[in-house]
Amino acid sequence: MSTNFGGLAAARGADRLVRDHFCVKPGETVLVTADTQSDLLAAESILSAARVLGAEAVLLLVSQLPFQGKLADPYIPAVLRKAIQECDVWVDLTFPYLAGSDAHDLVMGQKRCRYLLLGNLTAKGVENLFGVTDLDRLFAFQKAFDDYIAGHEGDEGRITNPAGTDVSFTLGKTATKKLRHVDVPGAYTPLGSGIFFPVPETVRGQVVLDAVFHEYYVALQTPIRLEIDGQIASIEGGGAHAQTMDRALRRAAGGAYGRVIHFSYGFHPAAQFAGRSFIEDIRACGTNAIGFGVPWWEPGGGENHPDGVVTQQSLWIGGEQLISDGAIVAPAELLDPAEALSRSDSS
Repeated sequence: MSTNFGGLAAARGADRLVRDHFCVKPGETVLVTADTQSDLLAAESILSAARVLGAEAVLLLVSQLPFQGKLADPYIPAVLRKAIQECDVWVDLTFPYLAGSDAHDLVMGQKRCRYLLLGNLTAKGVENLFGVTDLDRLFAFQKAFDDYIAGHEGDEGRITNPAGTDVSFTLGKTATKKLRHVDVPGAYTPLGSGIFFPVPETVRGQVVLDAVFHEYYVALQTPIRLEIDGQIASIEGGGAHAQTMDRALRRAAGGAYGRVIHFSYGFHPAAQFAGRSFIEDIRACGTNAIGFGVPWWEPGGGENHPDGVVTQQSLWIGGEQLISDGAIVAPAELLDPAEALSRSDSS
């Protein structure tokens, strides 16, 4: 007799995701999209949790897309385009993902659907991100960090790490917002990572990447080093992955290398950096997901960009150090919710 212990491992996380975080109600239509490389235990756990709540839940499996964003448009089946127009909640486990595609943007413009980008999250990752940590405490720090960043637009920032990253920038305008209870239409990513946007032409220095999402996600045996002077000037290291990164950067920026679009800070106490799930890895404490290419507000920009991952980051904003080797050290409005979060356990 076979036993699906993997599904049991994700059950609590899937329930909290669907019921408590995304506020699914009886009678709502929930669509879970996955591809041929997805962890189907994760998809099935979310599907089951939605059905228990009385939702009309459907799983749609497609061939893995070669690219994300608008680059994926030629490869999206017509049946998927139609299905996403009929749902109230769309949980996306495809990777490369559908966010930023024309099909996705059309549905978001209709202002009916609540979309969650889970990418290559595993069943264990569903449990780690949603089932282990007190979501109220997680959101309390999320809001405190996001509010701090929003209040320091125009300040100078600096990011370093032990591997040799040392990059400076001017902090731009905040452009995203996360909710504790997702009950209004829009596109969302999981709690546990705070994104911040530099003014792209001000970014200067060196970034040393421990992992990359170029055409797929991989932890690097040899780091990739990017020199940046407003634009990406050069790529070194990484072995054969430098070639793949070169292709991805040029594809995203119309033949050039492009610029830095975003930085982030991962602070989820239960996220595990295992080098397998981009979505979970970038929420592990101290990580920084850096997007490269064309900013979303410019023609050709958006979710077409590759990302690199920096670990154990230190961060300064306006001359004050917020993060040291991945841990919050100041100011008080961040320290207090960070300490409460570090003691968080929902069991």
